[in-house]
Amino acid sequence: MSEPVTCKQHDSVLLITIDNPPVNALSAAVRLGLSKAFAVAEQEPTVKAVVLRCAGRTFIAGADITEFGKPMQPPALPEVLDQIDTFTKPVVAALHGTALGGGFETALTCHYRIAEASARVGLPEVKLGLLPGSGGTQRLPRLIDVKSALDMIVSGRQVAAPEAMALGAIDRIAEGDLTEQAMAYARELVDNSAPLRRCSDMAVNTADIGATFFAEYRTQVAKQQRGLEAPQACIEAIEIATTLPFAEGLKKERELFLERMASSESAALRHVFFAERQAPVVTDLPRDTPKREIRRVGIIGAGTMGSGIAINFLNAGIPVTLLEMKSEALERGIKTIQAYYDDRKAKGRMSEEKANACFARLAGTLDYADFNDVDLAIEAVFENMAVKHEVFAKLDEVCKPGAILATNTSYLDVNQIAAATSRPQDVLGLHFFSPAHVMRLLEVVRADKTADDVLATAMKLLGTIGKVGVVSGVCDGFIGNRMLKGYGREAGILLLEGASPSQIDSTMNRFGMAMGPMAMGDLAGLDIGSRAREERRQRGETVSPTDGAVADRLVEMGRLGQKSGKGYYRYEAGSRKPILDPEVDTVIEQAAKQLGIERRDISEEEILQRLIYPLINEAAKILEEGIAQRPSDIDVVWINGYGFPTYRGGPMHYADSIGLASILTTIKQYQQRYGDTWQAAPLLERLVQEGKRFSDL
Repeated sequence: MSEPVTCKQHDSVLLITIDNPPVNALSAAVRLGLSKAFAVAEQEPTVKAVVLRCAGRTFIAGADITEFGKPMQPPALPEVLDQIDTFTKPVVAALHGTALGGGFETALTCHYRIAEASARVGLPEVKLGLLPGSGGTQRLPRLIDVKSALDMIVSGRQVAAPEAMALGAIDRIAEGDLTEQAMAYARELVDNSAPLRRCSDMAVNTADIGATFFAEYRTQVAKQQRGLEAPQACIEAIEIATTLPFAEGLKKERELFLERMASSESAALRHVFFAERQAPVVTDLPRDTPKREIRRVGIIGAGTMGSGIAINFLNAGIPVTLLEMKSEALERGIKTIQAYYDDRKAKGRMSEEKANACFARLAGTLDYADFNDVDLAIEAVFENMAVKHEVFAKLDEVCKPGAILATNTSYLDVNQIAAATSRPQDVLGLHFFSPAHVMRLLEVVRADKTADDVLATAMKLLGTIGKVGVVSGVCDGFIGNRMLKGYGREAGILLLEGASPSQIDSTMNRFGMAMGPMAMGDLAGLDIGSRAREERRQRGETVSPTDGAVADRLVEMGRLGQKSGKGYYRYEAGSRKPILDPEVDTVIEQAAKQLGIERRDISEEEILQRLIYPLINEAAKILEEGIAQRPSDIDVVWINGYGFPTYRGGPMHYADSIGLASILTTIKQYQQRYGDTWQAAPLLERLVQEGKRFSDL
């Protein structure tokens, strides 16, 4: 193994190079190497300046994530940065790729910074429930204005080098070879006897900060990042920079950092960070499994879902053929896609050239024969098995050998769908979430006969279209929607027993859910669930009288949700804001009376338990059946597809945090009251008996 930090002297300039693939993370070996290099350079009289650069595709992209949750190996980053800060000769940081987190803090500690125009910098620690812990909150507001420093650190966003230079965080943009330019810059500083521009010696400019500035900023951020504590800690640290000397501020920052590192919020967010990176790894799929090339995609169905799916591929540079049966429906779909790109251009989120190029990749058709050259066909049609069979039989007929055939079904059996073709090995589920071009989650459903290279191609495709993907086995509703059934069941029963729609929704909002179940039902359309229950009855399945009792009555009244202006709530024209409607209270009371249910006061604690615990219990069954690969995959599904709060880590992490034994006891209590719909999952019982957690699986 070569050393991760090497030195080479060029005349009076020492070039220190970090080479720690793949992203030059600040591992213990890198920190030790930097410490030794600067110690030697300080004592070497022929060294008049230092250039700090990185090999490979990026500058230091942050901490070494493999060290998260483990005891810190010395030297700690603050100690190394103190060496650089007090170094008596000019230090120039040469930035390319990304300089993030501790990497940007290292660059800020250097006396000068030069960057490639394509470089990006940022302090994204807030996304892990942390704040910059090695001087970022104290140095950045000394280089740039306080408001801009707050915006960067509280949002965790990456800033392009030209913007960073305009703010004052970067001194120069390299116009040629970065290393050569950085070396020339260092020599120039030596020749001109330039002062050492230490952030620690600078004062924070507070001229534009009024007495209420920080209080107002806190209020604004609390609304934007509801329930999160780390953004507020970032604000506190930056306010400290405006009131305390650098050394004291640095000490306070470190105290806040260590508090955040020990917080449940940070533990949850770090869990999510790792879970999302592990989710695309299929345990029984060799890494060298060949992939099929996807050069053109065909999509059947130009409705809201089909149009959204198309946008994903158009944005990724992949041409799309969009199929509909009627010209009017096809025109609506194309207009929907055109409106998306018009909106992106109008808001400055996409250049006119790029938006036009994306839209130009779209072709519409009314003829299945135009799918003869697609590499991937995705159906997004009505959720009915007979319709799906008809579509897949046609795809089997027209698509070339080797084309992948995918269904966007939310619930239906992918094995049955595949059976409608002569090539079930080429069939899998790609369950997008609506709106498909916005929602990050994609459930990749592996059918019994899905070929390994088909699955491998789908998992590679996730990165191409910017999705977070989770593999699911075949069952009714897969991972997310299967769990949703218990959540929706209990929400409906709680209504009958005495809780109001707003009480249930507000309880879940306070828990951190993006939407409560009633508001979510109105958004999706109450008729969808009602139709699904009717189809179950027609198939001969038993549907409890309490299942959807209120929703079905609302649908009969024409209250379908937001699309009809009325559902559990009332909506003004053009508004999504729910308004309480006494008519709904009457419907609920009448339904409860007809079913012989006595209404009562229900506590927030009971609402929370009866909605969240069924998620956890059903997830345990999903794991035991092998539908999901690992508990963390379930967390990824619910965070990215259903608005579960990231700062609680997902249902499985949340269950571990409150204790499985306590959850099991409560589930058994509800089983005594409500029957076997509350039957505890065998896996949950076993884990409690063995004193284990979901994270031990």
